[in-house]
Amino acid sequence: MEPSQVYFISARATKWSYKLSLAGRFETLLKEIPLSRYIKKKEPVAIKMHFGSEGAHRVVRPLFIRKVVQAVLDSGGKPFVTDTVRIKGLDYLQVASENGINTLSCGAPVLLADGIFGNDNVPVPSGDLQGEVFVASAIYDTPAMVVLSHFKGHFTAGIGGAIKNLAMGCLSGSSRSRDWKHGRGGMHAHMDGQIQWDKEKCSLCSQCVEVCPLFACSFENELFVYDTKKCWRCGRCVRVCPEQALDLPVDEERFHKGLAESTRAVLSTFKEKKILYANFLLEIQPECDCMPAADVPVIQDLGILVSDDAVAVDQASLDMLRESPPLPGSAAQDKGIQPGEDIMLRLHEINGQKQIDYAFELGLGNKKYTLVTR
Repeated sequence: MEPSQVYFISARATKWSYKLSLAGRFETLLKEIPLSRYIKKKEPVAIKMHFGSEGAHRVVRPLFIRKVVQAVLDSGGKPFVTDTVRIKGLDYLQVASENGINTLSCGAPVLLADGIFGNDNVPVPSGDLQGEVFVASAIYDTPAMVVLSHFKGHFTAGIGGAIKNLAMGCLSGSSRSRDWKHGRGGMHAHMDGQIQWDKEKCSLCSQCVEVCPLFACSFENELFVYDTKKCWRCGRCVRVCPEQALDLPVDEERFHKGLAESTRAVLSTFKEKKILYANFLLEIQPECDCMPAADVPVIQDLGILVSDDAVAVDQASLDMLRESPPLPGSAAQDKGIQPGEDIMLRLHEINGQKQIDYAFELGLGNKKYTLVTR
């Protein structure tokens, strides 16, 4: 198998010229590729991204989204900017607008791929672990897509890039007819364990209640309770607990295999060479943009990677992170991480390489790549 091409635009700007700025070079690259290779005229094109959360403002900036929108328009496509429901849909659209992601700033409609209630989806065969998952309707029905991923750390995935954006971000928030395992299934179907609560450690601070996107947990008579049918097993409550009073067993191998299976399910709804990926290695966060706050970056801005191979673009991204030193005054310094160490692995003790390896094993892309600097 020939190495996949991954284009790289460095975040460094060494001359005072718009054409040589990060935005200018990104715009030029989108013209050079060109997008017409992936898009037919008058074809709807999903620009899939993460809208962030209330307080999590370090998402892909509207400036770059608009560059992609314009490139799609120039190619004759009809773009729309989209994500799937993560908190209640109407609230999520408001969060997106507060983060600068709206029709005026992006130059294209901004909508939820699984509807404002997160129930609009199509069942798609996934694999031995899950059987099937529910792909958001607007993703399923759209013939072409550009996936914009803010590359970062993740509490249960280790890293979040193109693969996670496909596997989790393209599935619906819930299902009308099935249980929680099929809503956002690529992640949560492999957390069958119950959330464990240690009463002795708990300070009743209620941070777990505040961070839950589904309002699934609460305290009743000073006892922690949660709705087992509604809960996604996303682990946010566990992550924010300052006393480590909550625990959620995770089978790391099954989890990453599930991510790969869900990625395959989403990709199966597209013809070959109909998706382009852009990973933004900017303001690299220790946590996912789902969390209700943004920390300072743990690694200096590196740039933007673009490819039509999800496996290659994530592998290149992770390789760059591994070669980068930690930033002082960040969560990496808090952990005592030294130059040369795998920062995301140290931060989360979860090996994000596994999701890339399993995706490669399923034939979803190539881990070997040629880096083309622009």
